[in-house]
Amino acid sequence: MPSRTKTAPPAKSAKPKSRPRMTLAEAMAALEQAGSAQTRKTYARHGAPEPMFGVSFAVLKTLMKRIGVDHELACALWETKNFDARNLAVKIVDPARMSPADLDRWAQAPNAPMCGSYVAHLAVEGPHARTLVDAWRRAPAEAQRCLGWSLVGAMAMCDAATPDAWFAERLAEIEKALRAAPNAQRAAMNQALIAIGCRSASLRKSAAAAAQRIGTVEVDHGDTACKTPDAALSIDKAWAYSNAKGFASPAEHERSRESMRTRC
Repeated sequence: MPSRTKTAPPAKSAKPKSRPRMTLAEAMAALEQAGSAQTRKTYARHGAPEPMFGVSFAVLKTLMKRIGVDHELACALWETKNFDARNLAVKIVDPARMSPADLDRWAQAPNAPMCGSYVAHLAVEGPHARTLVDAWRRAPAEAQRCLGWSLVGAMAMCDAATPDAWFAERLAEIEKALRAAPNAQRAAMNQALIAIGCRSASLRKSAAAAAQRIGTVEVDHGDTACKTPDAALSIDKAWAYSNAKGFASPAEHERSRESMRTRC
């Protein structure tokens, strides 16, 4: 009987060599090449400061995936003061290595409202959110107070450890101060109100009642297509969507996802 020839097992493909780390010069060159005049105009209308190249979020996402987490590069990008570089920095930085002083310094830097909340999410992904949130909300500068309320919203959605009673106190602050707050702060407080209403069933009820008492929130968004969300309606929609996906709350749904800082 003829012997059978054994087939050799397929050769294992060699593991690809790790990609060399991107230097600051390479990252800045990639950002500059990807910039466009039209995107610069769009960002400027939303309050982004110069200098900037005008890099789309799609390109930033591609660069973020290519670089991965690189804390040193992120810090170097931030120090350039370039808007696009800072936008990339918040996506590749290591939250665990950010000190309260680092976060405070980043919070005080000029930024666009559409990107400022990334620093808040960076804080809530590390251990210092509760250390900073009160100081930011009470800061002299409106931009930092806005970031403080963005941090309240990020904590409501992502920090499962903070008790609901703490957020109920923030609801009382919002109801008392929102209508008299400066323009940008009204927008940030309204978003925090929505986030608190998405945290738990009891806070949903409290936030909906507060939104009804506050009434329509007017915010001037300038030369943009942005609109101020109706808080009560937004809370109801978020609950319906998350419940339909099998989650107990929109906050639980959010905690199951990639960080908003890196996915958007």
